[in-house]
Amino acid sequence: MTEERKKAALEYHARPLPGKIAMAITKPCRTQENLGLAYTPGVAEPVRAIATEPEAVYRYTAKGNLVAVITDGSAVLGLGNVGPLASKPVMEGKGVLFKKFAGIDVFDIEVDAREVDDFVDTVARIAPTFGGINLEDIAAPRCFEIEAALKARLDIPVFHDDQHGTAVIIAAALLNALELQGKTLAEAKIVCLGAGAAGIASMRLLLAMGAQREQLRLLDRGGVIHTGRMDLNAYKQAFAVETRERSLADAMRGADVFIGLSGPDLVTAEMIRSMAPRPIVFALSNPDPEIHPHAAHAACPDLVMATGRSDYPNQVNNVLGFPFIFRGALDVRATTINQEMLVACVHALAALAHEPVPQEVLEAYGLDRLEFGPDYIIPKPLDPRLIHHLPPAVARAAVASGVARRDYPEPYPQPATLAEACA
Repeated sequence: MTEERKKAALEYHARPLPGKIAMAITKPCRTQENLGLAYTPGVAEPVRAIATEPEAVYRYTAKGNLVAVITDGSAVLGLGNVGPLASKPVMEGKGVLFKKFAGIDVFDIEVDAREVDDFVDTVARIAPTFGGINLEDIAAPRCFEIEAALKARLDIPVFHDDQHGTAVIIAAALLNALELQGKTLAEAKIVCLGAGAAGIASMRLLLAMGAQREQLRLLDRGGVIHTGRMDLNAYKQAFAVETRERSLADAMRGADVFIGLSGPDLVTAEMIRSMAPRPIVFALSNPDPEIHPHAAHAACPDLVMATGRSDYPNQVNNVLGFPFIFRGALDVRATTINQEMLVACVHALAALAHEPVPQEVLEAYGLDRLEFGPDYIIPKPLDPRLIHHLPPAVARAAVASGVARRDYPEPYPQPATLAEACA
């Protein structure tokens, strides 16, 4: 980032008020009567109603449209373990995306807790405030332990976006890329470089959708995760396969799909050329991918490629998932976000890329045309149709899988009234 860009970023966050989010009052507060209803004595009535019927909290408070974005600051963007205080701008940014794309209110909460149990206990104790918990920027493997423990203790959705949000977008893009290349998930050899939260969650979701375990190759800094390795934690051990492949170059030979969730410039043109015909390359390291698109296309002109960057086609961006997954979950008061809901979101997102692209999307990205094909396998983040397609799919899946405490709203509320869906 240039010095000018750095200065602009700091100015953006500092002026006219520090930060990016603020609270807003939603009821009239102009008269003594208004204040008497907002606080004492009028506030006693909803208190009594909720004490008698706990579900009334969704009727009389903001709980049903409020998500906590919570971190310990141990894995912030590409900056590493910067701690809870320095993570706050990122958590506020996540709040902006929740509000902008799905009308969801957010409290960002930065927890100073080094031990998993301390973090879990803190979040569990404040959970009654919220309709859902979005865990963010927590290092692996502690992120797996934290999410599992909180899901076991709480009756509201707990979602680690770095895991499942990434996995959903990758899976949706991959389904469409496989279709274009004339391949299937069940038959594809898939190589994933990066065995952190996103890599493991993505492989779990692909397995649930039909990928074959013996066709997966998960790699960490030690190379291929295979059955002969003795240095694997339980999460990596689940993906150990019996193979003679050891290096990334070994694994890439004959592979149909490469998914990079690691670091820059780790894949060579020779590796791309060694892949199966009509390969798929998702080089998602940000800001610098595992291999740059021009180098990958030069090595294999018929590949389908995605990155995490907005200046190349096929950006794999989590904002395509988490706001809409939570919107659907909140709208039916789901007790959890389960695999069925994630898979429903995958298919809804993949299907949307097949539809004609609205003119406003073309204008937003300065394009003359955009249609399903190698350079368009996943919808653009600014596509206004996402709010119409994804939350209903997630909500229906929640109801069908038995984790919703409220019937699916028919007709499904339009974006302007989504926040009221939990009232």
